[in-house]
Formats: sequence, C-alpha cells, structure tokens
Amino acid sequence: MLTRQRQEQILKLLSERGSITVAEIKDILNTSESTVRRDITTLDRQGKLIKVFGGAVMADADVVVTAHEYTVAQKVDLNCMEKQKIAKYAASLIEPGDFVYLDAGTTTAYMLDYVEQKEVTFVTNAVAHAQRLVSKGMKVLLVGGELKASTEAIIGNQAMKTIREYHFTKGFFGTNGVTRKCGCTTPDANEAMIKQSAMEQCRQCYVICDYSKFENVSSVTFAPFYGTTFITDRTIVGYEEYENIWIAEE
Repeated sequence: MLTRQRQEQILKLLSERGSITVAEIKDILNTSESTVRRDITTLDRQGKLIKVFGGAVMADADVVVTAHEYTVAQKVDLNCMEKQKIAKYAASLIEPGDFVYLDAGTTTAYMLDYVEQKEVTFVTNAVAHAQRLVSKGMKVLLVGGELKASTEAIIGNQAMKTIREYHFTKGFFGTNGVTRKCGCTTPDANEAMIKQSAMEQCRQCYVICDYSKFENVSSVTFAPFYGTTFITDRTIVGYEEYENIWIAEE
C-alpha cells in the first residue's frame, strides 16, 4: 500500500472511531509499528490528526489535548466547590448492601465526606481513601499492587487480577478528560487499564467530573462516551441533549 493510501486509511479510521492506537492501525493495515508511527507523525505535522501517547485522536480546534498529569496535591484545590457538589450527589446514590468500587482521585475523595451508609463494603485502589473509610467505621477492601506516587493509586497486573474477581453493584470513577469522540481519557495507560477492568465488573458505573474535564483529551481512553453515565456540576455547552450526563442536585 502506498504511503498516501495508508495515511488516508488512518484518517478514515479516525473519523469512524475518534481515537485509535498504533497497535490497532498496525493490525488493520497489516504494516509495521514503525511505519504507523511515522505516518501519525507526518499527519500530526500536517494538522490532520493529533498525536498522543500510543496513538492518535481527531484534530479538533475546540478540544484540549494533553499528556500532562497533575499530582494529587496539585489537583486537590482545583474546582473544590464543584467537586463537593458532585461528590455529595454521588454519595447519595450509595444504598445499604451495596458493594462499591471507589476509584482513586480527588473528586472521589470528596465523596468520603458525604458517605453515611454503614452497611456498605468498599473496594478501592486508593490508599488514602481506604484509610479515611476505615476511620469512619466502614468495611474496606484495598486492592494490592504497585503504588503510583503522583496519583496515590494502586496499579499493575496484581490489582487488575483482584478487581476481575469482584462483582460491584456500583462504581465511581474519575477522569482527566471527556469528549464524545474519545470518551473518558487519562494520561497513564496503567491507570486506564485499572479503571477499565473495574468498570467492566460494575452493575452501575458513574464517572464523576466537573465541567472543566469536558472537551479535554488525555493520552489513553478507558471508557466510551456513549453508554457511560456522567455526574457533573452544571449543564455543559454542546452536551445539553445527552441523557447520560446527570447534573448534581443541590
């Protein structure tokens, strides 16, 4: 296949999917990884797509693309009032007898201020979340594995193996970015795999995020936009028609 034809195929795949990985392109076009990476770099320079870690996303002037990840200390004071509003509403969805997965993150951390149900078991990959829940008298199962310093999240194969043995009634997840095309995204592939594994084990999933996360794209997609329920703090311009976006009630 000629270079131009191959690049046209990559752009066609992107238009259909919104985002795609190097490995997916390699398999679909039956070419080498190095060739795919060169094509993506060329198309990125031409402004026809946006190169991200491990693949590419659609070029869109209104979308902010970043691979940068803030630490917990840097994020904890960002949009506090919005996060508290979301967290309070999310916590109200927890019912007696629930088996809840609680993702690492600052918005999920705010949920701990509002959790009141005692007859609930929590599973989390956040050491700080586990400590606070235990101090409130809650039953907690902490996922084992590698502790990532910047986000204080437990990641890795051991964590995924444990999560896949559970069956959660509800799960609450954070995200770094949300768009219709790329879905929910995060900068770290290992964290994306943990989130994806946990979401697959949940009867009901909620991605809780403030308004600033919309129209942002990070490096790795862990959940699609369609079929995912979002809880946010206000009506998002351009997303008014979507019933899967819930606005947290006062």
